[in-house]
Amino acid sequence: MLYTVIKQAENLSFFGLLFVILSYVALVLVMLPLHELAHAFVATKMGDPTARWHGRLTFNPFAHLDRWGTVMLFLFGFGYAKPVPVNPSNFKSPNRGIALVALAGPVSNLLMAAFSMVLYRILLALSLPISVLFVAKLILIDVFVMVNLNLAVFNLLPIPPLDGSRIFASVLPARWVSTMEYYSNYVTIGLLALIAFGALDRPIGLLTGFLFRILCIITGL
Repeated sequence: MLYTVIKQAENLSFFGLLFVILSYVALVLVMLPLHELAHAFVATKMGDPTARWHGRLTFNPFAHLDRWGTVMLFLFGFGYAKPVPVNPSNFKSPNRGIALVALAGPVSNLLMAAFSMVLYRILLALSLPISVLFVAKLILIDVFVMVNLNLAVFNLLPIPPLDGSRIFASVLPARWVSTMEYYSNYVTIGLLALIAFGALDRPIGLLTGFLFRILCIITGL
């Protein structure tokens, strides 16, 4: 993913390219933490203080970032952070609570993508120089929007340990959920293999493109 952005920016000056790369770093320090903070916030609001007790109800990025998940984000455009600890027994309705907490992360990414597109739309309306708009597009659209949409789609896949698996599990019979948890380590290894060989690139790209077109319609881009 980072390679693609650099390739698109090959006609930028050194400082312009450096600015784009630094924006990617800034994205990691904002996007993944906000994704996990959304999980922690919703869990706390629904009556589970576990995330707060573990120091996860914070904007501090270093409380949320995972080393390998961050590297994956730079290389593939989707990754992961440290899972937020949740105790479903603290929810009035455990299944509903688990589903809403899991959904909060991808929703936060969709909101961040929408905000970036609105900001770019405002910049277009200001009739700024073409060079400025080009850099703004790289940062806001090619980096902030596309990575957030990739992460939202990726996390909604019904594969452990992604958020989608928890949403999916909330409507499955208990015995099926137990089977999923039993084989979750093997499924995770398989997921990493699919990512490494690029098997998920096309389906995730199609879904990301679909969401991008919807946001374009909504924001008038």
